[in-house]
Amino acid sequence: MKKIEDLRVKIFADGADKAGMLEMYAKPYIKGLTTNPTLMRKAGIGDYRKFSLDILAAIPDRPISFEVLSDDFADMERQAMEIASWGDNVYVKIPVMNTRRETSYRLIERLAASKIRLNITALMTLTQVRDVVAALDPAVPSYVSVFAGRVADTGRDPVAMMAAAVELLKVAPASELIWASPRELLNIFHADAIGCHVITVTNDILRKLPLVGKSLDDYSLETVRMFADDAAAAGYRL
Repeated sequence: MKKIEDLRVKIFADGADKAGMLEMYAKPYIKGLTTNPTLMRKAGIGDYRKFSLDILAAIPDRPISFEVLSDDFADMERQAMEIASWGDNVYVKIPVMNTRRETSYRLIERLAASKIRLNITALMTLTQVRDVVAALDPAVPSYVSVFAGRVADTGRDPVAMMAAAVELLKVAPASELIWASPRELLNIFHADAIGCHVITVTNDILRKLPLVGKSLDDYSLETVRMFADDAAAAGYRL
């Protein structure tokens, strides 16, 4: 089993809690960060712009992705231009479609032509990957974010699809594939094995990294002790 420091895949922390983001930023194996409006809402963020600028002041030297909020493509473009102006390490997250199922490809083309660094998000099919890559500027750094974890939630194994997506991105050498929404730590090793460039991981999964390579015999014993201690602490009797 590879050690974390030997993995080729870059690990990005995914979250919206400032303390948690700074905790992960302090770790050398965290190469970037991402967030989204859903995570921000769960974290109780009230002012989107203020929070984003505050994070960028604390984390000025690693790629960070912030998402547009509008469902209208013209307004998305305006928001994207503003978000891009916040810092040289900013990537603008653009959803692959709006809520009316209208694809974002023309908007992506316009923003890419303006040399905006993009993170195209919420992809779940290879057709989407192909069409997004065609819309990107192959010389402008961008991310193509495939929600492999949500694909897995539907009962489909995402590994083969993600491997095929890696191949599709070869025509856009400045772009990188993100394995998004992983469900378990093992997905980091899945992403690494197929040559995926980046995986976004929430703090609850990242905190399991010390378990990598742990003796399974020792882990078995710790689990038995946990059950015994909890039964005793609860005062259970038969």
